[in-house]
Amino acid sequence: MDKADTDTGKHYRLNVAAIIVSPRYPRVCEFFIAERSDLKNVWQFPQGGIDSGESPKDALFRELKEEIGTNDVEVLAEYPTWLTYDFPPMVIEKMRPYAGQRQKYFLVKLKPFAGINLQTEEPEFSQYAFMDLTSLLQKVTKFKKHIYTQVLDYFKKEGYI
Repeated sequence: MDKADTDTGKHYRLNVAAIIVSPRYPRVCEFFIAERSDLKNVWQFPQGGIDSGESPKDALFRELKEEIGTNDVEVLAEYPTWLTYDFPPMVIEKMRPYAGQRQKYFLVKLKPFAGINLQTEEPEFSQYAFMDLTSLLQKVTKFKKHIYTQVLDYFKKEGYI
């Protein structure tokens, strides 16, 4: 599923992204971030495309199960608008015909006994960590940092983090 940008004619892949806080939230605010298995030193939030006929929330739960082995989360909030970014040169060839992604972000809390398992059917990530906001923004891949900062600033302003 994609959406053409009427101003540029570019096609963007519709996508969801999960900002996951640990079960210790709100006492401790630490975020899940993982290193992609196909790109060295590229750390990001779980995300994935929205299938035809699928709602963003349904895609969120499916993608979490596919990428981290669990969808045992509680949705805390949703970013109010879709955000768009273009792929960098190192990614664009792999993702053709898409120029980038149009994403819907969700803030979710991992339930206390949820088990993360990166060894899924098609592993997307090689390792993960929970970290504070400052460490997360230092670790995240550069081309997503501006979007992550925007979304995290919104959730902070709204009192979630």
